Amino acid sequence: MRDQIRPVIITGLSGGGLSTAAKVFEDKGYFVSQNLPPQLILELIDLAAADDSPVDRLAVVTDVRADVFNGSLMQTIDGIKERGYTPFVLFLEARDDVLIRRFDSVRRTHPLQGNATLETGIARERELLETLRAQSDIIIDTTNLSVHDLRRAVEASVGELPVGRQHVTVESFGFKHGSPRDADIVLDVRFLPNPYWIEELRDYRGVDEQVAQYVLTQPGAKEYVDNFVDLLSSTLAGYRREGKDFITVGVGCTGGHHRSVAVSEAIGRRLRQRGDVDVSVIHRDLERH
Repeated sequence: MRDQIRPVIITGLSGGGLSTAAKVFEDKGYFVSQNLPPQLILELIDLAAADDSPVDRLAVVTDVRADVFNGSLMQTIDGIKERGYTPFVLFLEARDDVLIRRFDSVRRTHPLQGNATLETGIARERELLETLRAQSDIIIDTTNLSVHDLRRAVEASVGELPVGRQHVTVESFGFKHGSPRDADIVLDVRFLPNPYWIEELRDYRGVDEQVAQYVLTQPGAKEYVDNFVDLLSSTLAGYRREGKDFITVGVGCTGGHHRSVAVSEAIGRRLRQRGDVDVSVIHRDLERH
């Protein structure tokens, strides 16, 4: 039996973007199965892990509907671990008003709605999945993400699912669009002068050299990046001891176009120099007005 397979469990709130995430894994060469009962998930993993199996990358999409069968998803995850595998749990969620809008747009009822309201169904699901959410490797809040943004977020957050290495996603954003609820650490770089008010820089972004140079040469900018990277180094050690291998750092400015982008890129470069963590940098609001 092969021991290098790392099964992926894609789960979360109904309407949170599970189908989109599944397509990302399919594009990355995963065998993806959806809506299997818990017991069949374990059997599928055993089949995939067999020496003669043609599958070396496996992802399973499951949600609260699986609980109608015997055994909860948490029990399934425990069963995977008992078999000697390290499951990766990706949890997708969104704000209630966004979930309601998504359900309304496709004219679907929530699986836990019953004879009550859609809002009640969502509340029931949040309560049922609370323990699972707390034990997930990555939580992605899809509230402010388009389908294309979600694809990029999943690709960046997941990386290549290294075993034994930590993965840090540095995500720039604009506070006026809301801070990412899935971030483990949030930085505020609005203390730096805003290039938006420099006419010749306004139409450029933090990934452009002239804006990056302006931001990163401001008093305190380099020290801020250096101090945060030093702080994060000790934080990563603590996360490792707690078994947390996937960390998201949110870096915010007003609109998510200039300062947060430049600082995120600088932090990403510094972290890559460590050589012992995998790093992705994404810019949530770069093209947003």
